[in-house]
Order: sequence, then C-alpha cells, then structure tokens
Amino acid sequence: MAYPDTEETISLLKNLVLIPSPSGNTNEVITFVEKLLHEWKVETKRNRKGGLIATIPGKDDQNHRMLTAHVDTLGAIVKEIKPSGRLKLDLIGGFKFNSIEGEYCEIETSSGKRFTGTILMHQTSVHVYKDADKASRNQENMEVRLDEKVHNASDVRALGIEVGDFVSFDPRVQITPSGFIKSRHLDDKASVAILLQLIKQIKSENMELPYTTHFLISNNEEIGYGGNSNISPETVEYLAVDMGAIGDGQSTDEYTVSICVKDASGPYHYELRKRLTRLAIENGIGYKLDIYPYYGSDASAAIRSGNDIIHGLVGPGIDSSHAFERTHQESIENTGKLLYHYIQSEMIL
Repeated sequence: MAYPDTEETISLLKNLVLIPSPSGNTNEVITFVEKLLHEWKVETKRNRKGGLIATIPGKDDQNHRMLTAHVDTLGAIVKEIKPSGRLKLDLIGGFKFNSIEGEYCEIETSSGKRFTGTILMHQTSVHVYKDADKASRNQENMEVRLDEKVHNASDVRALGIEVGDFVSFDPRVQITPSGFIKSRHLDDKASVAILLQLIKQIKSENMELPYTTHFLISNNEEIGYGGNSNISPETVEYLAVDMGAIGDGQSTDEYTVSICVKDASGPYHYELRKRLTRLAIENGIGYKLDIYPYYGSDASAAIRSGNDIIHGLVGPGIDSSHAFERTHQESIENTGKLLYHYIQSEMIL
C-alpha cells in the first residue's frame, strides 16, 4: 500500500501559500490548481462563484461523494486612503487586528499592479507616543505603511491604489528540520495540498473508486458560503477537509488527523463520524475526536443551504488558527492516510 507522498504534499503546500488569495480575489490560485489538475488529466469545471470542481468517475455513478477544501484565505481590503498617505483596512474573514500587527503585506490594484507595505499601529514609535502599548489594536489605530515615496492621499492614488483594492498578508512559510510547517494560511491550503496529492495518486495509479467522487476547491469559505452550492443531486456524502482547532480544552494536536464531532453549526453526521473513526483505528492512523466551539465549515454551509447530504469534517491540526499558524508533517500524513482509505470505503446507502 502506497499512501500519498507527504514530502510532495508539503512542497505543494508551500507553493500554494505563496500565492495571494484573500476571499474575493482567488482567481490566481484557482488557475494554479486548475493547471495542475489538467496536467494530471482530471476533468474540471469552474462554478460561477469562481470555485473549481474536479470529478473522477467511479464504479457507482448513481451515488456520489464530494470532498472539499478551501483555497481562499483571510485578508483585507483598502477602506480609506488617509491624508498621510497611509491606508485604513477593512478585514476579510474572522480574525483580530492584533494578529496582523507588524506583518508585511501586498496591495493589488484593480489594474493588477502590486505594491508592498507593512501593517502597523499608528502609534508605533515609543519615542513619540507615550501610550503606544495601551492603544487598542483596531481599525482606527492600525494602518498600512506603503513602501513607496508618498506624502498624501493624492500621491497614493497616483500609484493606482484605491478604495476596494485587496490586501494579502506575507505567509512567511518555513519548513523546520523537526518537521513543523509554519505559515499563515495553513487554513486551509494545507488541506487543499492534501486533496491535490490524493487526486494525483488516484490518477497515477489508475485507482478505481467505488463511487463517482467530486473534489471542490472552494473559494469563499472564510466568508461563509464557499461550499454551499454546485452539489450534484446524486451526492450522498459530503466531507469537508479543513483545519482542526487547537487550544485550551481541545483534543486536537499538530500530529494527528482531527475528526470533528461538532462545531458552532451543531453535530456532524454521527454515522459518518463513526465510520471515519473506525477507518482510522483499523489502519493505525493517529486521530483525535474534537469539538470546535467557534467554527463553521463548507460542510455546515452546505447543510444550511438545504442539501440532503451526510456531512462530515476532518483535517490536520493547526495551532494558532487565523494568526501565526503551525502544523507538523505527521498531521499532514495522518490526514492524507485517512482520506486515502475513506475514498475507497463503502457508503451506508
């Protein structure tokens, strides 16, 4: 038995996180994935929202599966060009301003030009602002310092920067000798890389799947509706592959695959959860069952949209989610192993 290659998965993950893709501006990364899938001779189509659906026919074409991972990330958008020539931001996705303080960023104009900058407190200099440490990290106090010679709003607009331009954050990806992957946007590009590596293996080994299987690379999950549509009426099971949340009171860690029991949307399908757990036990795969209290997935969005499906959620454990994220190659490996067995397993029909 040959499992998906973890080293290749991590290499692909690194390529993915280096492509800016805040929710609402994901065409570049979707195109990257689309080209890969075409190289592997996988049938794909885009939905009107800009997401990508890959389909691999199976023995049973009457009952389908769908697996999804989202390639969109947290980010920001230019809200205001200040008289000083600095930029005020509006956030895209659920995170706090303090998690991006001091981060390098890139501004993409509507014409495609790109400029770099740094996200800082207005009151950063301790030599000038006595209460720099006490000021709130919020929209009023945080701003982008452009790496351009600008003195006022007119100078900024002369560059082509305007309200509505997208801002992405430097991922600062690092792979450590001890096997850790440190980067922004592991949520959920780690899962996208895992699914892509799985698809590559299916095609390279001419693996025959028991059911026709769709892989949705969703592009609006961080804003709540990436995977809630384009689900074929034949789809019985819908499995979201997304990060497992780590913190106080959580079982999830950076070394196993996390199987979600319940999140803010409620419990996931009990029978599917038990089958995923059984597959992990039978195949010696490290796993943890967990509840994510402040969380929603593409699978929960699909259920809320009225789809009559069996829904589940698994993924690699990610520390410091929506901030300075980290996971380990063991978690990537265990997630890939569970998915490898899942796509070949029988459904309860």
